[in-house]
Amino acid sequence: MKKFIVCMFLVFALVAVNVGIAAAVEAKKAPSAAQLAQQDKMKSCNKEATEKALKGDERQAFMKNCLSGKPAATKMTQQDKMKACNKDATAKALKGDERKKFMSECLKK
Repeated sequence: MKKFIVCMFLVFALVAVNVGIAAAVEAKKAPSAAQLAQQDKMKSCNKEATEKALKGDERQAFMKNCLSGKPAATKMTQQDKMKACNKDATAKALKGDERKKFMSECLKK
């Protein structure tokens, strides 16, 4: 009788462990909303990199920027540089040769 009780206890323990393992496996299979969002982001970034025919280091840099969500840095146009430099020169009240020198240096940046 003791052997029967011990055997039944072991059977119940094994069943309980298996149920626990099965529940843990099921919980791992369902991705969270954040994981789904990241997967979608990876798909769209990968598609864009493929469309641009990027390879190697260029692709890696693009993917890093794309996945980080940071917008690509845009260069100032020459016209925008002129406006900004003129504004700075006017604020500093520069005249004549000083202004020309300042503008030259400012536009090289």
